[in-house]
Amino acid sequence: MTMAQSGTLSDQNQLHTVAKPNRLVAVDLLRGLTLGFMILVNDNGDGDKAYWALKHAQWNGFTPTDLVFPTFLFLVGMTTVMSTASRLAKGATKQSLFLHTLWRAVVLFLLGLVVNSFPHFNLHTLRIYGVLPRIAVCYFVVATLYLISADWRNKVVIAVAALVGYWALMRFVPVPGYGVPTHDVGLLDRDGNLAAWLDRMIFPASHLYERTRDPEGLLSTLPALATALFGMLTGEWLRTSRTAMEKARGIAIAGVSGLLLGGLWNFWFPINKKLWTSSYVLYAAGWSLLLLALAMWVVEVRERKAAGRPQPWWYTGLLVFGMNAIGSYVLSELMAAGLGSIHLRPGMNVLQWVYRGILGVIPNAPFASLVYSLLYVGVCWVVMWVLYRRRVFLKI
Repeated sequence: MTMAQSGTLSDQNQLHTVAKPNRLVAVDLLRGLTLGFMILVNDNGDGDKAYWALKHAQWNGFTPTDLVFPTFLFLVGMTTVMSTASRLAKGATKQSLFLHTLWRAVVLFLLGLVVNSFPHFNLHTLRIYGVLPRIAVCYFVVATLYLISADWRNKVVIAVAALVGYWALMRFVPVPGYGVPTHDVGLLDRDGNLAAWLDRMIFPASHLYERTRDPEGLLSTLPALATALFGMLTGEWLRTSRTAMEKARGIAIAGVSGLLLGGLWNFWFPINKKLWTSSYVLYAAGWSLLLLALAMWVVEVRERKAAGRPQPWWYTGLLVFGMNAIGSYVLSELMAAGLGSIHLRPGMNVLQWVYRGILGVIPNAPFASLVYSLLYVGVCWVVMWVLYRRRVFLKI
């Protein structure tokens, strides 16, 4: 894990408005939007009081917040194919790239354990699953698959097999102690589903995020691989010789198709973020693709109308997070955990004190929660903006 540093801010503006391909600028912007929204929904003062759109669906269903993680994982798959193809074109060997992939995956996984356990590092309650560990596993698998074969067709087969296979496992395999789904126990019962049972068999309750299950558990990593593979397929599409607008139209069509297929499958296999159901993968991928198409269109239109001009303020606002995605996420998580462990008096830590102060001025709880979230995002943004100005980026 290193911190890369080079150039000046004016150099950076020039890089993103002239030298960097528009498809990569669009990726950075979408990644920045995703990270900013991720921090917004993860740090809201009082999750129970937040607006519905800024909370995960309690079980089956979908909210805008449920789009954050799959979009980030989708972008991981997309940028993996771009960076790997670029390094292969420059003469890097597949063996050296595999070792680099393995190193990055291990570091990401270990960094996830640090985020999960900071600041107390209690091994008895250490959560092994999590956002960064899932990203590490999915990144390693899809990057390795790409090194084995760059053929897009086998990626489609693997993604479809992962989604259909996961549905079959969750639908037909009897759950010990509960029975056969839809016969003896409801399909996707909160504790009586195969994914939750498997997590309990692997780890004690103290190591699981929700004690009886984990939203980033082992079995649900299978469909999550499909999310990353869809990103990889999109990266392959972006590397074709088609025009930017043709690529954006193709991505938009794929996005609408994902929404329709995910919505249709929802009737038999409900959309559920915590179990990362196959319908959820398709539905979330549909929205991710549409957002990417929109970002590509915005960047392309702007470049045609404002070639050579400095980048607008909102570009910078998103690029601060987008170009330092892992650093932004780690900062937001460690800062929340650190401040949350500092108690100003019994029963009140620093974060609770700030939120209650805002609530004292703004009696409307959902709006106070939103103000708190925006303030937290702003603090994280300022820190990352200093690094952005200095061209310091976390590299793994």
